[in-house]
Amino acid sequence: MKNKNKIIYLVSTGLLSLLMLMSAGMYFFNYEMVSQTFTKLGFPTYIIYPLAIAKILGLVAIWTRKSPLLKEWAYAGFFFDFVLAATAHMNISDGEYAPSLVAIILLIISRVYDGKYFGSSSNSI
Repeated sequence: MKNKNKIIYLVSTGLLSLLMLMSAGMYFFNYEMVSQTFTKLGFPTYIIYPLAIAKILGLVAIWTRKSPLLKEWAYAGFFFDFVLAATAHMNISDGEYAPSLVAIILLIISRVYDGKYFGSSSNSI
């Protein structure tokens, strides 16, 4: 059972990490396109670089597991980021909310199986 939990944790967290790294990479390397999207969604463009850095630092907190508090804050921050992104895309009806919904599902699976595999005291979000 522990092996199954480990595989589910590693796959979901790995896919979540790929999604976050691709997102942060776009923020850094396609700033003009991302800033147009942020403007269309009603978000200020000055948060693009700090958000990219926060995504990378969140992944570091989750993977290193050095601080349980930082790991939980990273999961929470990602959750709020994904929910905000999904609702923003739904509000302007551009049909681009699917990646956010996939990210929410991966995040929930990662967090639940983090608790199951590593034996955290709280197994829920």
